[in-house]
Amino acid sequence: MYVQAGAIGGNGSHASPYGTIQQGIAAVSPTGTVHVLGGTYPITASIPVNKNGVTIQGYPNTLIVLQSAVILFNVAGNGITIDRLTITSNAPYAVPFIQIAGTNHQISNNTVYGPPQTGPSTGWITNRGFIANANNVTNLLVKDNIFHTMRQPAYLNPGTTGNIINNVVYNTRGFVVDRAVFIFSGNSWGNPENAVDIALLTGTQTGPPYDPLTELSESNSNATISDQR
Repeated sequence: MYVQAGAIGGNGSHASPYGTIQQGIAAVSPTGTVHVLGGTYPITASIPVNKNGVTIQGYPNTLIVLQSAVILFNVAGNGITIDRLTITSNAPYAVPFIQIAGTNHQISNNTVYGPPQTGPSTGWITNRGFIANANNVTNLLVKDNIFHTMRQPAYLNPGTTGNIINNVVYNTRGFVVDRAVFIFSGNSWGNPENAVDIALLTGTQTGPPYDPLTELSESNSNATISDQR
């Protein structure tokens, strides 16, 4: 299915696309792809993504702008991919851009950022790139994204598992690991610097994949790690 911002009366074909991402997701079959063609997509209501195996794929010059305090993509089911989108908001909202439940999802090649907030980051509105829901997210792959200018790139809740690989993160308070088990590898950190790059909260396991901390730091571009365990 194809969508093009502002299109009217389409049928989802490349020649006659739907006008909204919501229409494309509603029409696509499981394991199908929603092709988000270039344009600006203002979003004021949460978009559920719960058909197994669906891919949402952006094209050049695709910009999704959240304009309300709602979760942009509410992902459930299994095997969903969100790829090559640029996502931001017109104000800092106290919600994640993406909320994830289920297994074998992939977030890749996206740029996700919030609008600048004033003052030290300790006082910023808690906006996040994504949240992995507790206890039911397994084998999540997050790779080759850019996250910047928001409270955190991600909050990884207890019981969640996966891999966070080759992302670039800056001007945030870093990845928050709350009793989750994720392998971090190849991530790097731009400017302005993060307050910390990876925070390991109380109760998070010791040993692999986080210890030795020196190896975790070295395998992620000398990450600054806050070990609160």
